Amino acid sequence: MANPARLGNRVDAGLLIVCVAFSLIAIVLRDEEREPIASALRRTIVAPLVGLQRGAERWRVAYVTNEARQMAVDSVVMRTMNAQALQAENDQLRHVLGLGSRLEWGFVPTDALRGTAPSEALVTTLTLTAGSTAGVTRYSPVVAPEGLVGTIQTADPTMSIAILYTNPDFRASAMAVDGTTFGIIYPHAQRGSGSDAYMLELRGVPTKINLKAGTPIYTSGLGGTFPRGITIGTVVVELKTSEVWTRTYLVRPAVTPSQVTTVLILTPKRVSQGIGNIWGAAAAMNADSAAKRIAGAGDSVAKRTAALDARTRAAVLDSMRQAAVDSALRSLGMSVPPRARRDSVRPDSVKRP
Repeated sequence: MANPARLGNRVDAGLLIVCVAFSLIAIVLRDEEREPIASALRRTIVAPLVGLQRGAERWRVAYVTNEARQMAVDSVVMRTMNAQALQAENDQLRHVLGLGSRLEWGFVPTDALRGTAPSEALVTTLTLTAGSTAGVTRYSPVVAPEGLVGTIQTADPTMSIAILYTNPDFRASAMAVDGTTFGIIYPHAQRGSGSDAYMLELRGVPTKINLKAGTPIYTSGLGGTFPRGITIGTVVVELKTSEVWTRTYLVRPAVTPSQVTTVLILTPKRVSQGIGNIWGAAAAMNADSAAKRIAGAGDSVAKRTAALDARTRAAVLDSMRQAAVDSALRSLGMSVPPRARRDSVRPDSVKRP
């Protein structure tokens, strides 16, 4: 029995000889004799190969087109994400500039870098890109346009570390918006999830005082660390505790540390001289602006209504006048002249706003 490998080699050699013979015959044949043979080969033997080639070309074009389309989609998504991030950063920078213009002096602007690991959901410290060379000292207040962020724990020449109000060591003397109710701000003992992870507690409020939900809480200025008037947050609900002579309230902070990128550090001289009613004035300004917009819209509607009423009354009086004149002419036996069409508003066509 012949070896299968040797048999395969013989078959290949035979096919090669046959192909060479057909090639020589095709070269020798004339064009008019060669074309029918070539046409028959294209319709039979070569047709499946041509189909495979066309299919492979279509798949290649589809793959290249899909890859280009996917790259375009990814590029659009990346540009959208970058645009949203830039928009948020620009909004925060505008707010910081607004706060700086209201403070006018006594602050150090700085970028904030989160000091916690990416796996931690709760931000408790920030690394700031300003240090003692810029006038930053230990216990300097750190604020954002929305309100209180924390206080400086350590200050190096070019960098500093701030502990936030979420840090277990944080404390701040606080008061209600009327300035008659005082207490101490602590981090909330029971850590929640999401935005509830940053809740605070206002402890030490006298029992006789009952704070309503939504009451703004500010720093009181007692203790000398924070100046009076920095927004801390708003009261949510009273917490049940074992204390008999004092109340404890849950406070929602005004600042979310995970979204802070730029802050201001108040200098000791500014702390000692106070900041005035900067955060309260900004809130009042926003409320006044909203009230003015609502009042302006109401005035505009009232003016349009009054104008329509005046036009309606004028149209009715004009019609009555014309009817009286026409009736008098008819009673005297005179013909009523044709009147030009008026553009005045008819009472039945007036639409009330």
